[in-house]
Amino acid sequence: MAKVRARPESGMLYLDFFYRGVRCREQTALPDTAENRRRVQTLMNRISKEIKQGLFDYAATFPGSPRAAQFAAPAAAVGGIFPAPPGGIPLPAAPAIPDTPTFSDFSVTWRKEMAPQWRRQHRDSVDATFAAHLLTEFGERPVGSITKADVLTFRAKLAEMPGRSSPTLSPTTINRTMGLLRQCLTEASERFGTPDAFKGVKRLKGRRPDVKPFSLEEVEKIRSTIRADFRNYVTCRFFTGMRTGEINGLKWKYVDFEHEVIKVREVFSAGEAEENAKTESSIRDIPMLPMVKEALEQQWEDRDADVEYVFCSRGGHPIDAHNFANRIWYPLLRYLELEKRRPYQTRHTTATLMLASGENPEWIARLMGHTNTQMLFTVYSRFVPNLTRQDGLAFTGLVNRKTGTAKPPALTAAEIDALDAAALRELLKRQLADQKPASGPLS
Repeated sequence: MAKVRARPESGMLYLDFFYRGVRCREQTALPDTAENRRRVQTLMNRISKEIKQGLFDYAATFPGSPRAAQFAAPAAAVGGIFPAPPGGIPLPAAPAIPDTPTFSDFSVTWRKEMAPQWRRQHRDSVDATFAAHLLTEFGERPVGSITKADVLTFRAKLAEMPGRSSPTLSPTTINRTMGLLRQCLTEASERFGTPDAFKGVKRLKGRRPDVKPFSLEEVEKIRSTIRADFRNYVTCRFFTGMRTGEINGLKWKYVDFEHEVIKVREVFSAGEAEENAKTESSIRDIPMLPMVKEALEQQWEDRDADVEYVFCSRGGHPIDAHNFANRIWYPLLRYLELEKRRPYQTRHTTATLMLASGENPEWIARLMGHTNTQMLFTVYSRFVPNLTRQDGLAFTGLVNRKTGTAKPPALTAAEIDALDAAALRELLKRQLADQKPASGPLS
């Protein structure tokens, strides 16, 4: 966006604007006063208008400027065509690029506008992504001059960059970076009436989330072996499905023993508590399962009355996620000879165990803080067979019942002893009938 600025070293005013996609700065001999700013701003307004109309003549406006030779030919002549070359045919003029701010300037504005919707951790992540990738690539470009070709070229560059633990960045990381760029440019397109640079650009296909839930046997191994001061903590993680920031930020005022619910209202991340959760659906009440209630009651009995956090360090501070993972969690998995998995897999374990037990998917989704059940069926359902080994049994039972081929369930010794004489005779008749060979032509 065209602006009148003052050079700090001289105090003289200069014009800062974009012409044909190039940032131009033209010096004046006027000191920075209110009257001079008014005069220069009037000139700046005229230049901006002529640029939009395709009538701006750089050499006529700044005859002594080194830029004059660069822009010797006007952007467009009257009639909307470039002058015809000798013996040639006049060519249609390229559409004038709207006078838009630099990507750097607009991104600052956009991030300030979006900040109230973001958690601080997310804001920090967004700022880091812009600093590392987006500003380096597009910083001084007019935001309205960025094209689809520029976007695709940038994505190709990202795909060649090394990742933290892999030769190249993952599709997930690339999509996250491109998603921020898309949001910023889409807003600029709507605000300034410029073409949508992301039209037709699709997300990269990536692998499914890395989900490695624990079996119930592994859960019990962990609970019975972990240090006593962390047993209640992991119990609540395994059987509530709370996110790391949610359980680490859990305060006693959100534990309702009377109604047996845990109220998720705050998260702890980046060293501080925040009242806004991840999404609207993340603000929820989690019912206390019996083992969770027992763990919380034990924690209440052993609490320090001056500490507001349910799970905390000896100093009364919330559990540090990195310290817990590196000093408690991973050494425990090595000791138990279990596959190395992040503590966050406790949340995935909750979802898979509940699905395997036959709980209502909608109830599970609300418990987990998901907007709908799509996540459950897309990510978690494929692990259920590994936990139950009973896929197809319900269907088989239905077929047997409808076709009359179902066998009565086997009775226990106690149940047989409780039968009277008539019932016992009937049982023996059925067993003999089952053992009788099928009749045929030779029988």
